[in-house]
Amino acid sequence: MADQENKRVTRMAKKRAIEAIQSQLQPAKKNRVVLGELSNNATVSRNDKIGSHMAKIQKTKFRSKKVKKPVKAAVEKQELIVEKIEKLSDPQLCEAYVADIYEYLNNMEKEAKRRPMAEYIVKVQKDVTENMRGVLVDWLVEVAEEYKLLSDTLYLTISYIDRFLSGNALNKQRLQLLGVSSMLIAAKYEEISPPHTEDFCDITDNTYTKQEVVKMEADILKALKFEMGNPTVKTFLRKLMRIAQEDHEMPNLQLEFLGYYLAELSLLEYGCLKFLPSMVAASVIFLSRFTVNPSSHPWNSGLERLSGYKPSDLKECVQMLHDLQSSKRAGNLVAVREKYKQHKFKCVSELSSPSTIPASFFDDVQER
Repeated sequence: MADQENKRVTRMAKKRAIEAIQSQLQPAKKNRVVLGELSNNATVSRNDKIGSHMAKIQKTKFRSKKVKKPVKAAVEKQELIVEKIEKLSDPQLCEAYVADIYEYLNNMEKEAKRRPMAEYIVKVQKDVTENMRGVLVDWLVEVAEEYKLLSDTLYLTISYIDRFLSGNALNKQRLQLLGVSSMLIAAKYEEISPPHTEDFCDITDNTYTKQEVVKMEADILKALKFEMGNPTVKTFLRKLMRIAQEDHEMPNLQLEFLGYYLAELSLLEYGCLKFLPSMVAASVIFLSRFTVNPSSHPWNSGLERLSGYKPSDLKECVQMLHDLQSSKRAGNLVAVREKYKQHKFKCVSELSSPSTIPASFFDDVQER
């Protein structure tokens, strides 16, 4: 019995010793500090700031829970200031690098290897017509809607099609195959969860086999030398849309959706291939602002500086987009128009602009 008692005492002593060691090894708990509440005075050390902050908490801890109105108002004002600062300095917008990024994109869009031939249907194709291309693009808009693909995927798809057809004559029976294979590549490039090859076979009622789609995919990649990333109209539209809405306190969704609508209409028009994507994007902004407010000049010095285009530079492209908007061009292609008739897009395809754009709007003026 004495031996058992000695063993029990020894075990307890060991346990207490281990607990004492563990307590020494455990780091002291640190109180988290809100960075926005720290003083900007560089002469005060971080520990002093934390100590000061904790002292304030300790003083208020035992007070009444009732907060004085002046204090509450000050806190609310501070929160509003922080919120505004956060909106102005969104890290995802890469504001520190935005000028360099768009200079790089402007140079990239001019590279011959990323540009389709403006007259490839006349110079290269013998079986594919301008109307066939429009019907294909119109159908691919529906496919993108069916599979809930990003608009970036759709723009890249059309870019791949035009670049491929610029150097490769194609039988019209294989045009739809080119379309689904291009969308498969673009989806793999842009989407987190792209549709499977079988999905694109299914969307064509199995007109083409999986092997045919994969073979065409390989042909496209070889023809484009695996240069899959190139700026599109949507790339530049994002940048310009922020400036276009600078005179609105809140984002103008109608203007934004109208811009997306006109940009997608431009995909239908073979004639738009002669314009750089940045010029089409600038023309989209011009016509969108004119549609929303026809009495006001749709261009300003801020848009001119950011886009690099004067109103006179945009005249031909704007008028082509204006014809698309009024169904003077591609009036029989309805997928884009039906898509933007939905309430989630503010029914912007039902908006119309005046039948003519004042010639004075295309005059170059230094400041507006």
